[in-house]
Amino acid sequence: MIATSSQGGMMGRDQLEKGGQAGENHAESAGWIFHFPQQPARDLPVQPAGPPARKKAVALRRLARTGSVKLEGIRSSIPRLLETERAYGHVFVFTPVFLGLGAFFWFSLPNDPAVVPLILLFAVSASLAVRLVYHQNLFSYSLAALALMTGGMLLAAFETRHAGTVVLDTPVTTMLTGTVAGRDIDERGRWRYLVDVTGTSDPTLRRPPERVRLLARSAHEAATLGQRIEGRVRLSPPSGPALSGLNDFSFSSYFNGIGAVGYFYGRPEVGDDTPAAVSSLPGLVLHPVKQWLASLRGAIGTHIRQTIGGDAGAIAAALVTAEERAIGDETIEALRQSGLAHVLAISGLNMVLAAGTFLIGARTLLCLVPGLAHRVPIKKISALFALVMVTFYILISGGAVSAVRSWIMICIMLVAVLFDRPSISMRNVAMSALIILVITPSAVTGAGFQMSFAATLALVAGYAAWRDRPDREDEPVRIAVWQRLRPIGQFFGGLLLSSFIGGLSTMVYSIGHFHRIPAYGLIGNLLAMPVISIIVMPAGLVAMLLMPFGLDHYPLLLMGLGLDWVIVIARSVSGWGGEIATGKLAPAAFFLIALGGIVACLLRTRLAVLGGLLIGAGVVMTLWPASAPRPVLVVSEDGELVALVKAESMAVNRDKPPAFIADQWRRSLKLTDTEPSIRRDDVVSKDPPEQAKTQTGRQDRRHKQKKPPIDRMAAKAAMLRLLAETPQERFACAAKQWCAARSQQGWRVITVDDPRFLGPACDSGDIVIVRARLRLTECRSGAVLITGQSLRRSGALEIRARQPVPGMTAGNIGDKIEITGAMTDVRRPWTRHRLYDWRRDRFDDEPGEGEIAVSGSGE
Repeated sequence: MIATSSQGGMMGRDQLEKGGQAGENHAESAGWIFHFPQQPARDLPVQPAGPPARKKAVALRRLARTGSVKLEGIRSSIPRLLETERAYGHVFVFTPVFLGLGAFFWFSLPNDPAVVPLILLFAVSASLAVRLVYHQNLFSYSLAALALMTGGMLLAAFETRHAGTVVLDTPVTTMLTGTVAGRDIDERGRWRYLVDVTGTSDPTLRRPPERVRLLARSAHEAATLGQRIEGRVRLSPPSGPALSGLNDFSFSSYFNGIGAVGYFYGRPEVGDDTPAAVSSLPGLVLHPVKQWLASLRGAIGTHIRQTIGGDAGAIAAALVTAEERAIGDETIEALRQSGLAHVLAISGLNMVLAAGTFLIGARTLLCLVPGLAHRVPIKKISALFALVMVTFYILISGGAVSAVRSWIMICIMLVAVLFDRPSISMRNVAMSALIILVITPSAVTGAGFQMSFAATLALVAGYAAWRDRPDREDEPVRIAVWQRLRPIGQFFGGLLLSSFIGGLSTMVYSIGHFHRIPAYGLIGNLLAMPVISIIVMPAGLVAMLLMPFGLDHYPLLLMGLGLDWVIVIARSVSGWGGEIATGKLAPAAFFLIALGGIVACLLRTRLAVLGGLLIGAGVVMTLWPASAPRPVLVVSEDGELVALVKAESMAVNRDKPPAFIADQWRRSLKLTDTEPSIRRDDVVSKDPPEQAKTQTGRQDRRHKQKKPPIDRMAAKAAMLRLLAETPQERFACAAKQWCAARSQQGWRVITVDDPRFLGPACDSGDIVIVRARLRLTECRSGAVLITGQSLRRSGALEIRARQPVPGMTAGNIGDKIEITGAMTDVRRPWTRHRLYDWRRDRFDDEPGEGEIAVSGSGE
């Protein structure tokens, strides 16, 4: 029996070996047929005789067979994986992705594309996609993606045409009359108004903006919504990018309907209420409602700030009414450096905490009624009341874009509860994104939209992975104390995990838009979010519910106490090391990492590896050495601020550079310090006494005389002497006249404030920058001339040293430098105001002759 068994075992083993060899031969044949050149296996490289050579040949053949089988398996598994994704419903969740890609691509183009070809392409691709809707293959999916991208481009074109905002073309001082459409207050008690312009005078503007934002710096009786406001103002166009690839504020201003920003000279005059010009019946009904809501919002914000006081009161008011300007600059910076700046915005976090607190509270109260939970669906009733509450919340908050986005998402989730559908799902996130993109496609370019949906996608994907994890039998808990503390551990563990996922998913957007990330943001959120979730938001919700009855005092004090703790945490965490400056991120790397994160979150099968590959490619591109060196010289779009860029700092031509521009330069160029200019009063050219002034204290512009000429030779000698005496890479200035510096490459850079010194500057310098809009386009000496007129077309400039090439001869300075403008073209609707000439009352769509040649952003 033993012998028989042994023989049987040996025979079985021989059969298995033969069967295995036959299977290998079959796989080998299939692999050669489908994947490799049709040649027999014996055609592999012949190895010398001997055991090592035989083993190597066998290994080569086995590797070829394994590779062919794997490739064939991957190819055959793709349709199955696509079918699985379709069964999950992920075809729909990719709809807003492709729609947003189309809109993003349209806004990124240098010119407006023709609409008719887009309509034809959309019609053809959409009709073919509908006809092939039941053919679930890559071709039908590609057609649907093309139709969605084209549809996104058409939506972007429609929104741009519908906006039609008149943007001011040049800074101007004028008398303005308008109606207050909105207001908020800053930490110094100054009011900032949103004004609908009704008229201008002295001078009368030919293209007056329809809506402006103005700061009143003098004490006055605050104007309410609907009141007439009048005063002398200084208006300026919304600023463009501080450097190529940075945020263009004129874009957001155009789609928000704001055509200019500025401030009042002195105290504005406030008049009576001005009736709004209403041309439709809905407007006649909605206008009084808007005014009532705005008045209620202002009263609530003032009441909260007066009750709590300090920065805590300002933050509490911001959580309810979205008025953030009353918060101190130091507190805002501490919140940013500790990773808690998202608390200030009425975002998904605030909406979820408010709706969740109300939902749980209402459900608990209804459960206390005996027998009620058995007769009525108290969960749905609580969700309905929570829906009403968040809707009132969005109305009180002013309806900012970020708040509306969060409100739509929360409403979809609450409606899903009413219809017994899962409230947390990718379909709900996709539906909210789809609604926003159809209404406002321009939101896809903003940091708020990108960061909020990136965090939401990551959190929902993490929740789905945790929910669908393999079940395992829970071991009995032997320690009773640990069993009681388990919910607390789950709460803090979930908080830590959600903070980590949210921070990781939004990191690329923080780098791409703000060029910095908080060094200890995870710790800051871990310490502060329990206070916000347990104390601040519930107390604020209770205070708002009790405010109509005058019983909100103590809940507001509790809310303020929690916010005081949050401020202490923010300041402590920010003191550990602040933030990490990352510099500008290449647009291609940003796009790959962002798209890879979306793909990895949306896909549930092994196809999600594609997202990881995209992220890896973006990271490699980020770590790859930059092709363009750091600029030597940067110039602001108005020519007022110029900086020489060093290894760790920059030297500017101002004693106190404007922080708005300087901070953006430091973060994007990864600089740590700013060196102000050296004041040299001994080289200032003296002018004769000023001409007499009128009784009003101002010179009469009609009789204003030109300034006397200067001594050109003396000015040139002073410039050359200052260039020789000043340390390299440092600006020295004759106040309100000119500044001079030498770069590390030996370039002589002169900035001119007074146009009378343009001639000596051209004779003394290699690069001359003058703020005035001059018709002169070049220096006779060969120096590069940059004027306010050329900067109007190019935007801010980056000047680099041109890389030498073999055989390159020494020429003038123009052959040694490379100039990059922040704008490649100014013919888009939100930048076309730069082409307007108010003297001729028309747009100059063709560039002027002799202007300096600048390259595009190249990014």
